[in-house]
Amino acid sequence: MAWTKNDFPDSMKNLNESTRNKAIEVANALVEDGYEEGRAISIGISQAEKMMNSNSSDVTYHIVPHNGEWALKKENAEKVTKVFQTKAQALDKGQDYMKKKDAQLVIHRQDGTIEEMKNTGS
Repeated sequence: MAWTKNDFPDSMKNLNESTRNKAIEVANALVEDGYEEGRAISIGISQAEKMMNSNSSDVTYHIVPHNGEWALKKENAEKVTKVFQTKAQALDKGQDYMKKKDAQLVIHRQDGTIEEMKNTGS
């Protein structure tokens, strides 16, 4: 089952909206990777709370597929920050941004689902 902002597990109802949205995103990615739903929910909530609580700057960058290449994009920005030929190049630059700007980094797969989330504490 894919959860949405309007249809999510009861265990997520007391999370604030941004944390809940991250938890939904993580849990959906884990279920897609073969995790059992209950375990995916638990991990999703834990990871989302960890990310949201450990980053006071609330800045998030994403490594995303972009026209056959990879891009570093600030969350909610209309345009990408920078485009790279390889995911590895985008990841290197993304990790620099994460450290310099005390930001979170969300790494996506080619299909757009989340592969991994990092913050300066991890």
